[in-house]
Amino acid sequence: MGDPHRVGIVGLGFISGAYLSTLARHPAVEVTAVADLDPTRAASVASALPAASPLPVERLLASDTVDTVLNLTTPAAHAEIALGAIDAGRNVYGEKPLAVTFEEARTIVDRAATAGRTVGCAPDTVLGTGVQTARAAVDAGLIGRPISATAVMVTPGHERWHPDPDFYYAPGGGPVLDMGPYYLSALVHLLGPIRAVTGMASRLRPERVIGSGPRTGQRVPVLVDSHVAGVLEHAGGALTTFTMSFDGVRTTAAPIEIHGETGTLAVPDPNYFDGEVRHFPLDGERWLPLPPSAGYAGAGRGIGLLDQISADGRAPRAGAELALHVLDAMTALLRSAAEGRRIELSTTAERPPLVPLTPAAAP
Repeated sequence: MGDPHRVGIVGLGFISGAYLSTLARHPAVEVTAVADLDPTRAASVASALPAASPLPVERLLASDTVDTVLNLTTPAAHAEIALGAIDAGRNVYGEKPLAVTFEEARTIVDRAATAGRTVGCAPDTVLGTGVQTARAAVDAGLIGRPISATAVMVTPGHERWHPDPDFYYAPGGGPVLDMGPYYLSALVHLLGPIRAVTGMASRLRPERVIGSGPRTGQRVPVLVDSHVAGVLEHAGGALTTFTMSFDGVRTTAAPIEIHGETGTLAVPDPNYFDGEVRHFPLDGERWLPLPPSAGYAGAGRGIGLLDQISADGRAPRAGAELALHVLDAMTALLRSAAEGRRIELSTTAERPPLVPLTPAAAP
């Protein structure tokens, strides 16, 4: 197998525990350094990792014990950390979105290409058996030619459970930039790249109340649109009706449905790795479950980084091209809502290769 790939983690907030549960036990990876704005937190995390040292961010980016920087900071810091890592000669894998603005993300991708560095970006949930099984069914022609799709995410807001939800309602947050990457990445896997978007948006509550943790009862200003709806025009001709909301309580809609000439697929929540894919054939009488046929089985957060490390010449499935295209679609959708017009995207992306049915321990 060779020496493990050395990873330095920047940002040790809520999501870092999910990544560490995957990476800390994987033989292909060794976490060698961690950094956080809270040095006490960094020291605590490092104490549980045999090879990790707690370092200031600048020292971690420059450390010759780090091959890839895992960037788990808040969205506003994504570009700064990614560019610092690239300039220091490191590869990068980051949480979504790739950056807060399309211009920053374009700079990351271009600078990495110039430096010969690899950039990957969440979400990697779409590499699990849920989306990948649906993708395999579409590719096999199970529902015929795809005509349309729906993608729906409705939640009353992350302030109900997150102890520090401010960034969800600041620039770089909102339902599209926060949750949209899961749905849009899945839709590109399923239906191919997006050609143009049309959107509308609203922001009907000026503040939110924190519902858990030491700041319970504090109010957070809402600085971004909290309900966004639109239509995505895929390059292959299919149209997706797209709704992302922090303003509803619950929905009975499937997270994603793909409608073809001879059937419909119900796709599980792309925020998770697995879940049941269901098929309703044209002349059928009921939904039929599809057994898992593709994807990393039993995967957790970080499988995208493991896929990137093991790529061996191919582009990472959770790579920079897809992340840039998804961000292009999201920012264009928000701009369309603000300007009241249809917007054509400036990027495209190849559909990443299908993931064969593979145990997550061996990407």
